[in-house]
Amino acid sequence: MEARLPDSRHQGVTAIVALDAIADGDARGVTLECDGRKHELIVVRRGQRVDCYLNSCPHLGTPLETFPDRFLDRSGRRLLCSTHGAQFIIDTGYCVFGPCMGKSLARVPVAVAEGMIALAGQIPSPPEPQR
Repeated sequence: MEARLPDSRHQGVTAIVALDAIADGDARGVTLECDGRKHELIVVRRGQRVDCYLNSCPHLGTPLETFPDRFLDRSGRRLLCSTHGAQFIIDTGYCVFGPCMGKSLARVPVAVAEGMIALAGQIPSPPEPQR
């Protein structure tokens, strides 16, 4: 989700990663320390648009990738959970295939400003796994 940040020189802006650190059309895992806690995130870039989610499958709460930064299916059009093959629409985080079909990844609000991807709101709690 793309939003606009207040001027990044303002206090309280939490940078996640440089926009250029993620290739256009790719995804990257990022660990963000915020409020004394570590949060595992998935950041997906398509041009200037950035979508960000907690790296936690709604089915079992496992990270989506088995290998670092391997989040996308072969077509690059969906996020893929390597545990059970669940597939998620990148724009919404909504699961369209797999054991958590109809559930969604927890969206993390981000914005792009001055070449940085930054937190633009509160990090949500991960949903309770389905099991």
